[in-house]
Amino acid sequence: MSAPVTVSVTRHVDPSHTTQMLAWMQAGTSMAEKFDGFLGSGWVRPSADSADWHMLYRFADADSLAAWEASPQRAWWLEAAQGSVEEKRRERRTGIEGWFDEPASVESLSAAPTAPPRWKQMIVIFMGFFPLSLAVNVAVAHTALADWPLVLRVFTTILVMTPLMTYLVLPWLTRRMSWWLHR
Repeated sequence: MSAPVTVSVTRHVDPSHTTQMLAWMQAGTSMAEKFDGFLGSGWVRPSADSADWHMLYRFADADSLAAWEASPQRAWWLEAAQGSVEEKRRERRTGIEGWFDEPASVESLSAAPTAPPRWKQMIVIFMGFFPLSLAVNVAVAHTALADWPLVLRVFTTILVMTPLMTYLVLPWLTRRMSWWLHR
């Protein structure tokens, strides 16, 4: 069984066609909802007068996504906006590979960086998680937390470790290991 897949698309639309764009997006969502595995969609604009629309849609797995993307309904829907909507960027995401991407401008016409293989991601996560877990567990062993029930102690350590991993350890390790991750 494959993981859910999220597709991110940046489209450029003349701001004077906002009403048509909203109707077009709602039509696409209505059609996609009828496909097995559709998990949802949404869109964001940087500002009310922005010409760029950032759209997301998610399917339960790659096969469900492929069925939608190959469907005549989607082809008709895309054709309906021909000449009014310009696709600037498209990305597919599964899992946590976004942690390993170099920052890229959403406005960029260039392709998004390719995520490294999952086995490399796993190694880098392990390189951060093991020492952090060891340090936190050693620290907890010398505090009043050592006497807490196991579930509460694990919950507290995970509560501390998750933001440290997300905002400090993984970004730091990713920068240091980018030569290997993106080779």
